[in-house]
Amino acid sequence: MGRRGIREQVFKLLFRVEFNAMEEMEEQCQLFFQDDDLQVSEKEEKQITEKFQNASAKLEEIDQLLNDTVEGWTTSRMGKVELAILRLAVYEMKYDSQIPEGVAINEAVELAKKYGQDESSKFVNAVLAKLVEAE
Repeated sequence: MGRRGIREQVFKLLFRVEFNAMEEMEEQCQLFFQDDDLQVSEKEEKQITEKFQNASAKLEEIDQLLNDTVEGWTTSRMGKVELAILRLAVYEMKYDSQIPEGVAINEAVELAKKYGQDESSKFVNAVLAKLVEAE
C-alpha cells in the first residue's frame, strides 16, 4: 500500500470521529483493522494509526483554522465526508513536513471525487486554495 492508500485509510478513520467520541476512537481503530476486506501489513497499520493519532490530536486547531478561513461556512455546517477530507489535508499541509502542500491539495481533491458528492471536489479545492491564499 502506497501513500495514497495510507491516506485513504486515515481519511476513513477521521470520518469515524464524527460518529464516535474521541475516547472511543482507540476501540474504533481496533475494529477498523479487524475488517477482513482491509489488507494491511503491521507496518502499514502502524503508519495509518500514527498519522490518524497525530491528525486527531490537532483537530481543534485544524477546525479553528478552517472556521477562520472559510466565510459563510463552519465546520459544523460542512458535510462529514468533506470535513474529514479537509481535516486530513490541512493536517498534511500544516503539520506533516513530508507532504508537499500541492500534493496534499491534489490528494484531497481526489478523495473528494471518490467519496464525496458531485460538487465536493470543487468545494474542497476552493477551501484549500483560500487557506493557501491566507498564509
